[in-house]
Parts: sequence; structure tokens; C-alpha cells
Amino acid sequence: MGPLKDLLKQIYNVKELVQWGGTLGVCAIVFVETGLFVGFFLPGDSLLVTAGIIAAAGNINLLLLLSSVSLCAIAGDQLGYWIGRRMGQGLYSRPDSRFFKRQHLERAHAFYELHGGKTVILARFIPIIRTFCPPVAGAAEMPYPRYLTYDIFGGIFWVCSTILLGYFLGRAIPNIDRQLHWVIAVIAIISLIPIARQAYLARRASKPQ
Repeated sequence: MGPLKDLLKQIYNVKELVQWGGTLGVCAIVFVETGLFVGFFLPGDSLLVTAGIIAAAGNINLLLLLSSVSLCAIAGDQLGYWIGRRMGQGLYSRPDSRFFKRQHLERAHAFYELHGGKTVILARFIPIIRTFCPPVAGAAEMPYPRYLTYDIFGGIFWVCSTILLGYFLGRAIPNIDRQLHWVIAVIAIISLIPIARQAYLARRASKPQ
């Protein structure tokens, strides 16, 4: 467990992660988070906001960051969709492992059932749900042209809104990079609100009337 804890510590040190990996590193993390089951623990939102703040300091090319990360976010979701399409309902009988939790898949499925096609867009802004939504859509055999349309819009909107939020914060607030831990904490709290709401609604619905 020691090496795993060290790895997670490095991953969640998003400032150093972005500074070390640059645009390529951000692209890789976004692709894994959105395209592979093992990516549900990766710091997507805070990573993108931090990348925007660092871009505001002139250390990363903003246009290259926006375009390349958007492409990787869309590509990752396509991989997840086709994994779900190929494996179908067998996903739900897959045993739990360190990097795959069936409860996450079921939570994404419940969210998909509640919100329909717009889930593909909404899920982008919710940790864990954004990792498991693509295979759920694939397993549900959502028509691919419809899925692709929603996904392209959602991917671009998520990436651009979070990176540009960080960029404008970086331009508006001097030395905000020294207070990144507070920015990341606020982002984490905000991103967890939809999950908490969904859990509350699910728990309320399960209670006998």
C-alpha cells in the first residue's frame, strides 16, 4: 500500500503535476479519467482549473491546452462508450476490484436513468459519474450519433469552462498560484454537491412511503 499512497499523493499535488507534465500530462490524465475505469479517482476538475491558472502565468499555451485537452476528453469518452457497448450488461456482474467498484457503475446508471441523454453533458462535471457514464451509455445502447453529439458538446464545454475559470482567476487575482490549496478545496466541495444530492435522493426514494 505504501507505493500506492505515494502515487496518489503525487497525483493530487496538481500544481506540480501540471508544471511537470505540461499540456501532454493534462491530456493523459483527462483521457484516463474519462476513458478507463481506473481513472475515477483522478483529480479532473481541480487539474483543469490549476492548468488554467498556470496558463495565465504564461507557462502553458492556452489555445493548445484548450484544444488538445478537449480532444482527449472526447476521445476518452468514446473509448468508455465502446467498452460498455461491447461488454453490455456483463459490466454489472463484474466483480469489484481495487480499481473497479460496481456501486460506481450503478450510481452512474441511476443518474443516466434520471436525466436521460443530457447525462452525457451533466456527468462531465461530476467526479466518478463522468468516468462511468460512457460505459453505461454504451451498455444501454444509446444511439451512437446521438451520444457523439452530446459528448462533443459536453467535452468541449467542461474543458473550456474549467480551464478558462482558472485562467481568468489567474489573471484577476495576483499570486493566486500560492493559494492553490484553497482553490482546489473549494472546487472539490462544489463538485461533490451533485453526488451528495444524488445520494440523498436515492436514499429518500428507497424509503418506504
